[in-house]
Amino acid sequence: MDLRTDIREFLSSRRARIAPEQAGLPAYGGNRRVKGLRREEVALLAGVSVDYYVRMERGSLAGASDGVLDALASALQLDEAERDHLFHLARQSRAPSRRRRRRPAGTVRSTLQQVLDAISDAPAWIRNGRFDVLAMNQLARALYSPVLADPRRPANTARFVYLAPEAAKDFFVDYDQIASDAAAKLRMEAGRNPHDEQLIALVGELSTCSELFRQRWASQDVRLHRSGRKRLHHPIVGQLDLDVESLELPDDPGLHLIIYTAPAGTPTADGLALLASWATTQQRLATERDAPDG
Repeated sequence: MDLRTDIREFLSSRRARIAPEQAGLPAYGGNRRVKGLRREEVALLAGVSVDYYVRMERGSLAGASDGVLDALASALQLDEAERDHLFHLARQSRAPSRRRRRRPAGTVRSTLQQVLDAISDAPAWIRNGRFDVLAMNQLARALYSPVLADPRRPANTARFVYLAPEAAKDFFVDYDQIASDAAAKLRMEAGRNPHDEQLIALVGELSTCSELFRQRWASQDVRLHRSGRKRLHHPIVGQLDLDVESLELPDDPGLHLIIYTAPAGTPTADGLALLASWATTQQRLATERDAPDG
């Protein structure tokens, strides 16, 4: 992942999706050879010179002020995630190379595992920006048993989505959306930390092994980690329509606490209760099996 290339491809892809009429500009008939806006039109909308915008689109954001970046975000009609991504790219451009190499978290504090274990009636787990699953409570391990079937640790949900597509399609009811979101969130993480060697290796592995990932990655789309809903089809308890809360951990930059819940009295709440009972039984049987004789 090259920072200048990422900047160039992101800006050109955002420019290409906006028709002149959407930006309040005349279309000048059907002789346009450029898809979307021309560079000079983006420069006009952002209030900068054409030469300055061309330098930015070629990958040079180091000198761009926050005011210029805001104007550029408005001109390109960026959403919240895209604007944040633009600022991340600019921040990386400004930072000396020796300061860029922040190593993302790969472990969690023991107290965070205690917090997870204290949550007994909802699946809860912690992951980093690479989708590495770093810690889980018992119910989350039961819920994500298809993901954990891969013996590699830490388990990685993006790898599951793209490299075990048949299993992932069985597990994620809205597989296409999940796949798009995974690539977009990895792209967002790459903007925050483009020198993360493990992220580079993961993107390389997914790109090599999955045509779908190559397509989604090339789209340059980005997504924020947000709360919402997720529909899963679990092999033991069937479909679960879950409310998802994604919480950033301020004292552990880059880590997210994910909690799945369901309103009381719903089929999904009953399914989670059944899954919790099943997980407890499995844990008891494993303990008895591993206990020494006598």
